[in-house]
Amino acid sequence: MVRHARSRFNGNLNLTRTNPAARILPMLKKKPQVQPEDTALELGEQLRRCRKEARLTMQYVADNAGLSVGFISQVERGLAAPSLSSLRSIARVLQRPISEFLEQPGSSTGTTRKSRRVSYRVADGSISYERLSANFPGSTLRSVIVHEPPGHRSEPISHEGEELFYMLQGEITVEIEGERKILRQGDSMHFASRRKHATWNHTDQTVSILWSGTMDVFGEDANEPIQKDNTQGTSANSDRKGDEE
Repeated sequence: MVRHARSRFNGNLNLTRTNPAARILPMLKKKPQVQPEDTALELGEQLRRCRKEARLTMQYVADNAGLSVGFISQVERGLAAPSLSSLRSIARVLQRPISEFLEQPGSSTGTTRKSRRVSYRVADGSISYERLSANFPGSTLRSVIVHEPPGHRSEPISHEGEELFYMLQGEITVEIEGERKILRQGDSMHFASRRKHATWNHTDQTVSILWSGTMDVFGEDANEPIQKDNTQGTSANSDRKGDEE
């Protein structure tokens, strides 16, 4: 049995030696599988590079983005994918447009069709989004449908503006400054985004939430003060700069 196995193996080996294409074709047929961790790692490295270029510490970014320094560290190392609002907050502190880190579907019409809406994610994270709101002169309302998988916990965040949750499907736990409430299908919650908030899908089913807010998560506000000129004096910015890894 051992000799028989060896002879068959040698036969295959001799075939590849006489025909190099036999070795190349299987390699061409195999398509590389990109894992979510790879995309999250790429985003994290990009965010870290931008932070380093701006000479900002992780603590400064966390404080001004309304997030924890531990979460910023996880994102930069590719261990966590930020939510849409978290990525927008981080990008704003880095003085970069969110489009530099995420491509999102545009919308020039106020009507969307379920069959035509594009579902997208941040760095292949577990949350998916569907854009609902349009962009037109003077518009200030942004809206998406958020799909959260079972067990997902969002990172606590506070930022500018206000927002509203409306439960389309399932139920979630919403925590605002330590106070927890359960929202079920048909329930809603409206609050100031400056209050530290987070969500948790405590069920074993994917939940769908209609999210509406004034935060420019699409990065389309032409009046958004994203300053690219970072030439202020060192003394004025000494508290935000450092050699933090």
